[in-house]
Amino acid sequence: MLTSIRGLSAATLSVGLFLSAAPALAEDAPDGEGTSIDQANEVAAVTPELIAASAALEAGQGLSTSSPAIQPIDETLASKMAGDTGLTFSANVAFATEYRFRGVNLSDGEFAVQGGFDVSHSSGLYVGTWASNIDEQTVGYGSTEVDLYGGWSGGLGEGVSADVGVIYYLYPDAPFASGDTDYVEFYGSLSFSLASVSVTPGIAYAPDQNSLGNTDNLYLYTDLSVGIPDTPVSLNGHIGYTDGFLTFTNDSKAWDWSVSADYALNDTFTLSAAYIGVEGDAANDLIQPDGDLVFTGDAFVATLSASF
Repeated sequence: MLTSIRGLSAATLSVGLFLSAAPALAEDAPDGEGTSIDQANEVAAVTPELIAASAALEAGQGLSTSSPAIQPIDETLASKMAGDTGLTFSANVAFATEYRFRGVNLSDGEFAVQGGFDVSHSSGLYVGTWASNIDEQTVGYGSTEVDLYGGWSGGLGEGVSADVGVIYYLYPDAPFASGDTDYVEFYGSLSFSLASVSVTPGIAYAPDQNSLGNTDNLYLYTDLSVGIPDTPVSLNGHIGYTDGFLTFTNDSKAWDWSVSADYALNDTFTLSAAYIGVEGDAANDLIQPDGDLVFTGDAFVATLSASF
């Protein structure tokens, strides 16, 4: 058990007040007569100074009148003190049957473990990081993707919110032969909500960089989400368009889409099922022995995620 510093201070002050009252009691006693401990306690209990001090302690410090010297830390007050900073900490973890980025398979159809950590401020500013395993052989960027990002999100009016920021895609164990692999991308979106329906159009733009073959990349998308009333289920749709380096096509243009359903198991865990596809000239894709496309073949993806 942790002992509250406030409790120790209260106990010390209470003892000090009692001791300071004792000489006054002795002076007021008739000559030759002593004052018993019980009498001293009785007089001290009604001393105005003690009453005022006790009231100040209880009102000002939120102390319990029972065993103040060993009471545990007041968790409510501790949370309030943390909240006064305006900071919120959160974390997430997910287990997916494969990792799809804008429809493209980056884990070669293998299981993916993903997770991240975020810090946000009441002003709307936030920073965070997220990571996932990727397939080292087919992607060629090593076995890990780490995203670092920061931005601002907040409401613009009733039912309207925005999110803008920048993200840095980092591949820490990419082989030297791959050359530059890390790149920076700027993003922004607007979300319009009415009852249980929300629509979110967005844009992401990666400027000309060495890791993008000295070209740029533009991504446009729209997300639709509909919550089914009185159930923990929501239905989602997504469509996106890529123009630039981040496709596996000859003309650097591709569409991706998905339909999915989310089932909230409780306040922490969510189970999702999605069918994902990419449309476009897939001449730069790889073909598996069974004839399936490595990066752009349609796939069913199941994900169990948790947020804390």
